Amino acid sequence: MAKSRGENGPHAPAAGESLSGTRESLAPGPDAATADELSSLGSDSEANGFAERRINKFGFIVGSQGAEGALEEVPLEVLRQRESKWLDMLNNWDKWMAKKHKKIRLRCQKGIPPSLRGRAWQYLSGGKVKLQQNPGKFDELDRSPGDPKWLDVIERDLHRQFPFHEMFVSRGGHGQQDLFRVLKAYTLYRPEEGYCQAQAPIAAVLLMHMPAEQAFWCLVQICEKYLPGYYSEKLEAIQLDGEILFSLLHKVSPVAHKHLSRQKIDPLLYMTEWFMCAFARTLPWSSVLRVWDMFFCEGVKIIFRVGLVLLKHALGSPEKLKTCQGQYETIERLRSLSPKIMQEAFLVQEVVELPVTERQIEREHLIQLRRWQETRGELQCCSPPRLHGAKAILEAEPGSRLSLQPSPSIRLPPDALLPGSKAKSKLPKQVQKEKEKQKQAKASGQQNQPPVTGQAEMVAAAGDACPPPDVPPKDPAPQNSAHHCSQESLTSQESEDTYL
Repeated sequence: MAKSRGENGPHAPAAGESLSGTRESLAPGPDAATADELSSLGSDSEANGFAERRINKFGFIVGSQGAEGALEEVPLEVLRQRESKWLDMLNNWDKWMAKKHKKIRLRCQKGIPPSLRGRAWQYLSGGKVKLQQNPGKFDELDRSPGDPKWLDVIERDLHRQFPFHEMFVSRGGHGQQDLFRVLKAYTLYRPEEGYCQAQAPIAAVLLMHMPAEQAFWCLVQICEKYLPGYYSEKLEAIQLDGEILFSLLHKVSPVAHKHLSRQKIDPLLYMTEWFMCAFARTLPWSSVLRVWDMFFCEGVKIIFRVGLVLLKHALGSPEKLKTCQGQYETIERLRSLSPKIMQEAFLVQEVVELPVTERQIEREHLIQLRRWQETRGELQCCSPPRLHGAKAILEAEPGSRLSLQPSPSIRLPPDALLPGSKAKSKLPKQVQKEKEKQKQAKASGQQNQPPVTGQAEMVAAAGDACPPPDVPPKDPAPQNSAHHCSQESLTSQESEDTYL
């Protein structure tokens, strides 16, 4: 997928062109009246009556490409149990990330509950922290006019992003407007990178699950932490990863590797859209969401594993290669993959079991980078190092990271008594002990030293989760963070964090 430039961007649609021109793949073909009805879908006010009968649970028009494929229904009782577990994790996120990351990974592999997917993606990617660290930044970028050379290209790409989804089916609708805002903001946030066409489907998927501001910061994290360099002008990072994928394929499926080598098929011919769009334009939608759940948790190794699984099952046996004798037939096979190997349960199981690790990917990266330097010279794009998933992102920014655990909505002074609290009888003794310590400190000439320990104990006994600013918390747990003295509880912001 080529980098979009203002002077040679994609072909602009004609002035009178409508989305009906992209619906030829609908089966059966709608008549003129039905086509007119379909072309009017997409705004919130129209998502009733006719629209409700033709929109699936993912928001795609029934009968369109995005709505194809058998959907695996999770039993309602199981879904409610998973929601409860995820709510507990999200409300105590930093503790879970620090002590139970393996459990988070296993739950991401099972699939994040749809009602909490957007919020979970923000937490996993670090987009939530990024937003808190940059208050008002998106609004500032949103109000800025933007660079005309990027605005023109972005506008011409809007109608190409999931035209069968209710959010983006209407030209100028709320979905396309938010997509334009997010992509324009990124060109202002990273003017040296600008805009790449592959960023549009990434941003569109995010907007299906969260508001524009949150989607922007998740996009920033994907471009800078998960897939750095993918959207730069020369696309050097994606070329390197193509060589890494091909090298790993030799270990995963020697038959497929030998066939592609014999046909002299460059990895860029089949994996560019896979990797740059994180399979959002390749797999059935239920599979896309499951892959993204694991991708946000474990990083780019999930993208590599999915690509290797598809190559292995499409070209990994002599029987499958009988109909792929030439280069053209092979590429067509990879462009029209069998629905069986893309099916959600099968694909996820294969991806989880495939033994490809971060260490292997990084080792291959060093090998391919050395070869690149020997044959082509130094890379022109100096991208930041790639971080492999949520835990690596957390560890890379321990100092500047803000706690994500909900803070209490009601705070009491240290000497207040809670009705029915066990601390009711203990508090006076602690106050008395504190006064005695202060007297002893004064007597010993240490009256200027702040009583750190006693003060923290008083706060804990009174039920206040916010220690004084000059008291360093003993436990890195979020409830002791001074940040929460000025932040609302995330629990009270449920309507913002859970974007249904």
